[in-house]
Amino acid sequence: MKKNSAILLLDDGRKFIGKSLGFIGETIGEVCFNTGMTGYQEILTDPSYCKQIVTMTSPHIGNYGINEEDVESKKIQVSGFIIKEETLIPSNWRSVASIGDYLTKNKIVGIQQIDTRALTRHIRDNGAMNGIISSLDTNIKSLSEKLKKAPSMNGLDLAKNVSTKKTYQWSSKGKYNVAAIDYGIKHNILKLLADNNCKITVFPAKTTAEEIIKFNPHGVFLSNGPGDPAAVEYGIEMVKELLGKKPIFGICLGHQILSLALGAKTFKLKFGHRGINHPVKNMNSGVVEITSQNHGFAVDLDSLPKNVKSTHINLNDNTSAGIECEELQAFSVQYHPESSPGPHDSRYLFDKFIDQMKG
Repeated sequence: MKKNSAILLLDDGRKFIGKSLGFIGETIGEVCFNTGMTGYQEILTDPSYCKQIVTMTSPHIGNYGINEEDVESKKIQVSGFIIKEETLIPSNWRSVASIGDYLTKNKIVGIQQIDTRALTRHIRDNGAMNGIISSLDTNIKSLSEKLKKAPSMNGLDLAKNVSTKKTYQWSSKGKYNVAAIDYGIKHNILKLLADNNCKITVFPAKTTAEEIIKFNPHGVFLSNGPGDPAAVEYGIEMVKELLGKKPIFGICLGHQILSLALGAKTFKLKFGHRGINHPVKNMNSGVVEITSQNHGFAVDLDSLPKNVKSTHINLNDNTSAGIECEELQAFSVQYHPESSPGPHDSRYLFDKFIDQMKG
């Protein structure tokens, strides 16, 4: 293998040869793409990307470097990273490292100098699939054998992998006492709740309804997270028991878990929605919001019970982007209203949650 070279092999046999990025080694994950032009640091540290290899469609990544503030968790969460070209000399007053050095320090294997447009089109046409990046091995047969052992995202419960193991308090000041269930929660969601006068206690994914009821919060927040929502059976059962007892607000995986608890079904999208420019129509106001999204599963609109209404629709493919059950004071959206990164069109949803907790 030539010095600094690397290979990406997909499950269907398609291969891309380029140069190594970050740590020298091998990694396996579901290969997906993100259309955001900025926000790579937030993407790398978003727990919703657990077990995924992220392809950035923007050609130059790393322009403004890495800083100490724009992280969504305590570590890099992606399995691997794919870009067209690394910016070797970043320019920003907050920058403390380059993207390559950041990946190397955190032992994240990546690849660059491949045709990311061709890869994105391949995933779009053939669907998201597992892949392996290696900067150690070029033998297609051996790489293929390793790939065969990797599990599919379908049926995979990853929330328990990224969730906190112990309950902790994020914010000790605030009028509204919120129980945030951590399925892979982002720091900026917690910051925004705190900015909205919330005192936040974060609970592990496997927390029971009994524990939440005993805690007696004003409201319950169901966070984003990775994996197949239908596999998070403990979360679905917990929400079922909480319905009607406390106001509930969910986003992304939390949206899917709430929908399943209400009686709806979920399915895997062909290639998912990942980016900061997804148009969503608010069915109540008719306003189109530009949203930040990161998910590979969606709620089946045809499966919604009669007491649950569709509140938001993704205009790219007409899939569910939000639901509400007014009688049970429960609502959720399939995107990230905290928008880190992304536009702030949807931050009104936090106000809605506060209004529900006011009673």
